[in-house]
Parts: sequence; C-alpha cells; structure tokens
Amino acid sequence: MSTDDWYGPETATFGDRIAAARDAAGMTPEQFARRIGVKLKTLQNWEADISEPRANKLSMISGLLNVSIGWLLMGEGDGVEAPLDETAPSADVKAVLQDMRDLQVEIKSMAGRMSRLEKRLRTAIANGG
Repeated sequence: MSTDDWYGPETATFGDRIAAARDAAGMTPEQFARRIGVKLKTLQNWEADISEPRANKLSMISGLLNVSIGWLLMGEGDGVEAPLDETAPSADVKAVLQDMRDLQVEIKSMAGRMSRLEKRLRTAIANGG
C-alpha cells in the first residue's frame, strides 16, 4: 500500500482522516476541539463517524491541520503521510471494512427514508389524518 492511499476511501473513513491529521499535527483531541471551537464530544463524534462538521468547520479543520478538504472528505488530495511502521491490511480486514462502509451507506439511506416518512406522517396528522 502506498502512502497516497493509506487514508484513502478504501482504507479509512472521514473520522479516521481527521484523527490522523490531528495526530500528525501533534494535537490532543482536547487541544484540537478547543482550537476549532467545539466541544470535545463533538470532535469525538466526528472522529467516530457518528456525525460530520458543517462546511465552515470543515474549512477551519482543513486549514488548521494543513490538509485539503478533498482529502478529509474523500481521501484524495493533500493529506498526511502513512505511518512508517504500519503494514497493509489483510484481504479479510479490507472485506470487513468494505462491508461496514456498505452498511453505513444503507443506514444513511434508511435514515433519509425514515425522515421522509416522518414528514409525511406529520403532514397527515396536521391535515386531520
């Protein structure tokens, strides 16, 4: 695996890339959260891929960590170098990671569908059922 794809879309998530760039910049999660003006829990949620920052925070993160927004979002462009002592993940690990990403896409899709259904239900209730 080359250093170009270490934190790429097949290997790492958005949260992984934020954490890696923060580590490469030598900041603890507490320091970084304070520098960008968010609660530690907010940063932890970003790094755990539970939530994502808004565009203004994304731009701030990119500038502070000296990585491109494209790299943060998609693993493409200017990012951080791969750790020197790490080895490439096995085929089994890659398969599990791909299954997890596929599931994440399905979950996001279902969440969108649930949101649309909830809106229809609220509208129906508001109109007398």
